[in-house]
Amino acid sequence: MASPLAPPPEVAMDLALAIILSSNAPLLMLDADLRVIGASTSFCRAFDIDPGTVQGRDIFALGSGEWNVPQLRSLLTSTLSGDIDIEAYELDFITAIRGVRRLVVNAHKLQYEPNSASKLLLTMLDVTEARAATRLNDELMREKDDLLRQKAILLQEVQHRVANSLQIIASVLMQSARRVQSEETRAELKAAHNRVMSVAAVQKQLASSAVGDVLLRPYFTQLCKSLGASMIRDENQLKLIVHIDESAVDPDVSISLGLIVTELVINALKHAFPHHRKGTITVGYQSEADGWVLSVGDDGVGMAMGTGEHKPGLGTSIVEALAKQLDATVSLEPVPHGTTVTIAHGARPALVATD
Repeated sequence: MASPLAPPPEVAMDLALAIILSSNAPLLMLDADLRVIGASTSFCRAFDIDPGTVQGRDIFALGSGEWNVPQLRSLLTSTLSGDIDIEAYELDFITAIRGVRRLVVNAHKLQYEPNSASKLLLTMLDVTEARAATRLNDELMREKDDLLRQKAILLQEVQHRVANSLQIIASVLMQSARRVQSEETRAELKAAHNRVMSVAAVQKQLASSAVGDVLLRPYFTQLCKSLGASMIRDENQLKLIVHIDESAVDPDVSISLGLIVTELVINALKHAFPHHRKGTITVGYQSEADGWVLSVGDDGVGMAMGTGEHKPGLGTSIVEALAKQLDATVSLEPVPHGTTVTIAHGARPALVATD
């Protein structure tokens, strides 16, 4: 079966001109002398050219002469004399009214018959606004990066000042504890000192963490290590053990969790092991499908339930407030030997005093 005959060159040309004239894209067709054969209405509108003055004119004479650009002339001449099309070539185009515009030029050589004169199909896209938006976005990103660097430097300075202030406060509390005569006051000052030191440990751990979520295992391990160093005189007498899964939380949550652990560990050290009793305090954290569970347990003397001797104190108030921030509940679970306090996100056991 014979292949379909190609349309005559004049028919193909008429079809091409019809497509160009009706196109929404800024198109031009040029002859071998770079004179305009046809131009789309969108081209004339985009570049403020009267459509009635375009036909048959040299492209470099269009408008007020702004198209007479050596770079464009070289580009079109090279395309006519070679077999390589020009794709997305960018150049600056200076207009009398709109100033400098950025154009993207696509040039394709057309030849309907082997020995016929070549023609050029041009697409001229004005991308000035798009490029300006890109530059603005790049500038904003650079400014954002600069602000983030400045913020990081400022944060480091603040963390350094906070650490120094906490050390000074802890030192003043310890010196005051040594000077007072009242054993009760001395005990309260030492407890305040221990709380400040634990907060310093929290601050130090968070300061050393990368930006983003905080891994709880190293965080709690370091926190408990600091608490043990400041409050446990004999590690053979009392042990502080950490059982934490691979969970990571955002910094705000990690601070609240760290302060809760601090209060509960201090509470256990104060009340669970009287008269140099040996024992172990265990800190645990597990993520669950609908939340998480934090626990601090000991194998000490336990609490006398129902006697009323464990009244709410500073530790209880702090734990209650922090748990409320985390939308969590606090419960006391007496065990055969000792006590376990559980903070659960998603459950609602009754709150029992922890201090």
